[in-house]
Amino acid sequence: MPHPTRRTLLRTGLALPLASLPALACGQAPGAAVNALRTGGVVIAFRHALAPGTFDPPGFTLGQCSTQRNLNDDGRAQARRIGQWFQRQGLTPARVLSSPWCRCTETAQLAFGGAEAWPALGSPRGYAEQTNAEHLGLLRGALSEAARQPGRFDVWVTHMFVLAALVQENTSSGEGLVLRADGRGGVQVLARVAPA
Repeated sequence: MPHPTRRTLLRTGLALPLASLPALACGQAPGAAVNALRTGGVVIAFRHALAPGTFDPPGFTLGQCSTQRNLNDDGRAQARRIGQWFQRQGLTPARVLSSPWCRCTETAQLAFGGAEAWPALGSPRGYAEQTNAEHLGLLRGALSEAARQPGRFDVWVTHMFVLAALVQENTSSGEGLVLRADGRGGVQVLARVAPA
């Protein structure tokens, strides 16, 4: 299946203007998210914190943050609040993986103290269509592996388009989806952690 574009998402109603999204605090996340994370066998995948604008500038370079669209001060504060929410809940991820894009690695750094870069979580704007399909396969495989590991959960920090392709749902900046493999090659969204 081709990776959806923002225009496709807008046309289908999956991408909503930021102004129409609820601005809830992480502390208002449903108990289902906390319970699922404590039970384990899941991944919580976050869209990076607020980075105003759309897409990266032409000619951006991975590893050179000055060439990319980055978090603003509100986004940095949002990322810190995500980490504070996990601390308040007494939840510690087994592993934190991030897209190599700077807005994702900075979100992970501010929220969790760092992350391992994983290209499979990278923005599809930086890869060929075939690579994007391979990356989605890797993500589904990682969710299947996570399902076999009760009592632990991983955190992923990625992009709206990656999450939309994986679960066919829109996310706002800083929002997390608690994901579990459904055993049939699909992905279930068990709960959402609203943006801080």
